Amino acid sequence: MSKGTFFSSFTLHCGKNIVSFEHPCILGILNVTPDSFYDGGRHVTPEQIVTHGRQLLADGADIIDVGVVSSRPGAVLLDPAEEARRLSEVVRLLRAELPEDTIISVDTCYSLPAEAAVRAGAAIINDISGGQFDPRMFDAVADLHVPYVLSHTRGLPSEMMQYAHYEDILLELQHYFSELLDKVYRLGMTDVILDPGFGFAKTAEQNFDLLSRLEGLTEVFREPILVGVSRKRMIYETLKSSPQESLNGTTVINTIALEKGVQMLRVHDPREAREAAVICERMHECTKKRD
Repeated sequence: MSKGTFFSSFTLHCGKNIVSFEHPCILGILNVTPDSFYDGGRHVTPEQIVTHGRQLLADGADIIDVGVVSSRPGAVLLDPAEEARRLSEVVRLLRAELPEDTIISVDTCYSLPAEAAVRAGAAIINDISGGQFDPRMFDAVADLHVPYVLSHTRGLPSEMMQYAHYEDILLELQHYFSELLDKVYRLGMTDVILDPGFGFAKTAEQNFDLLSRLEGLTEVFREPILVGVSRKRMIYETLKSSPQESLNGTTVINTIALEKGVQMLRVHDPREAREAAVICERMHECTKKRD
């Protein structure tokens, strides 16, 4: 698959269906947590969860990405059994209330919640740990036969920033993904998505260095690349604002990422991300016509 253009189409096996993405894929974040850095505590009752899920779809999300544990730097992770209980309850609720063809991914770094969520109706596992927190994760995902988001980080969220030291962050990510892709494919995984992990064990300077050279991932790997920068510290500290005031900055970075060949965006605000993708696509259609 060539990554030399704005966007390369891709497919994912989601449940019984093969879903083809001919345009940038938008993951809408649904945090069912009391302490997420931006929207903690907003979506905790069944009515709030369903209402927000419907709104994410109406605003252009292709996938609903559900998390019940905050993974922000400094956060303490939940016991896997309790996470499995909470996550499966939310997935069952969304599966019952949202349209039948809704694709649900779950944000977890443990195999027990991953397995419980897939049994409840989830179709994708989004693991911010890259398999580092649970030695069973890779085997479990391979057995589940679901797409897997392979992310880069170092250390637990409570300690990750002490590991934010790199000789060359792009080269180290290339090496990291190459090694782990070989491992997960040998285990039998088929659909793998790569997430460079903006904000995870990376300073603001390192995040922007990585963003400026992102084609070093999109043009090297055949797997879809996912970027999740929505309202993160690299934005609001640069703008001297807050997560609540960081939507415009998020859209700017998402646009840069799309221009560098990223195929998937994980966002709190699907409408603005979709609009950025539409504008970028329109510009590239005009460029192709001239050529």
